[in-house]
Amino acid sequence: MRALAARVEATIRRHGLIPPGAVVTCLVSGGADSTCLLHVLRELGFGVRAVHVDHGLRGAESDADAAFCRDVLGAEIVARETVSRGASEAELRRVRYAATERLGLRATGHTASDQVETVLYRLVSSGNTKGIKRMREDGVVRPLLDVWRDDTVRYCEEHTLPYRTDSSNAGTTRGLIRDEIVPLLRRLHPGAERNLLALADERPRLPRGLEQTLLALLSTVDGTKSADLGSGARAVREYDEVRLEGRVRFGPWRIESERPGLTVRTRRPGDRLAGRTRKIQDVFVDAKVPRGARDTWPLVVSGDGVVAVPDVAVAPGWEDAVRAWKDSDE
Repeated sequence: MRALAARVEATIRRHGLIPPGAVVTCLVSGGADSTCLLHVLRELGFGVRAVHVDHGLRGAESDADAAFCRDVLGAEIVARETVSRGASEAELRRVRYAATERLGLRATGHTASDQVETVLYRLVSSGNTKGIKRMREDGVVRPLLDVWRDDTVRYCEEHTLPYRTDSSNAGTTRGLIRDEIVPLLRRLHPGAERNLLALADERPRLPRGLEQTLLALLSTVDGTKSADLGSGARAVREYDEVRLEGRVRFGPWRIESERPGLTVRTRRPGDRLAGRTRKIQDVFVDAKVPRGARDTWPLVVSGDGVVAVPDVAVAPGWEDAVRAWKDSDE
C-alpha cells in the first residue's frame, strides 16, 4: 500500500497540513483509521506521538481500547474526561480537542468515508453540504480525507497492524448512515459516494439575496454607492472600485473596524507589529499561542504592518480601532 502513503503525503503537501520538521500528535482510538494514520505518518518520516482520550463510556470495552492504545500503539492516555452517557459525537469531539489543545498540532483519522457521511447528514439536517475541515483553526488536521475507510483497513491488514472495532458505532447516527443509507445509495448509483465527496469541496455560492444586492451595486460605475450586506458588513463602491467595510468573518473569528483599507490574513515570513521591531513569530511565542494554531491565526494588516493580532497584541495607536472576538468552536 505504498500508494496510500503517497496519497497521504500529497494531501499533506497540497494543503500544508504539517509543516516540515513539525512534531504532530496523532489522536488514536485504536480503530483501523487512526492506527493506519499513525503508521503512515511515521513511515513518511514525520515526528509523531500518539495520544488516546478515554471517555470511559463503554465500561470494559473502553478500558480495553485504552490498554490497546497504550500497549500496542505506545499512546499516552489522557485521564478520563467526564461526559454524560448520552453525549453527542460533537460533544465528545469537543472534549477530546479541548483535552489535547496543549499539544498543539494534532492529526485525526477522519477519512473520505467520514466525509461522505458528514455531507449526507448535513444535507438532510440543515440543507448544506459543508464537509469536515482539513485543517481546523485550533491546530487539528485530517491527513486521511482523500483515503477511503476500506483503504485503511486493507493497509492495516497488509502491514499486519492490529486494530480495535468500536461496537457502539452501529447505534449512532453515523452508524445508520454508514450501514444502511450509503449501501442503498450505492445500489442506486455506483458513483454515489464519490459524487457526495465532491460536494464537500465545492465552493459555496452566496445567498441569492446577497448576490442580487451586489449585482445591483456593480451595475453602474457612476458616483458612490453602498449596500448593506448584513451581519455588520457593507460594500462601498466609488466609481470603479469596491471595498468592504465593517465586520469580517475569518474562520471562527469576527473582526470589525471603522478604519478603511485594512486586510485580514494569516502570517507571512518577516511580519512585524506596526510601530515596533517585534516579529509576529516572537509575539506568538511570548503569548504561548500553540504552534499548530499560529499558521491559521488572523492578523489585521494596514499597508505592510500588522496592526492587531486578535486576543494577543495590538500596535500603538490601534488599541480601540480593531475589535475581534471568537465564536464557539464548530
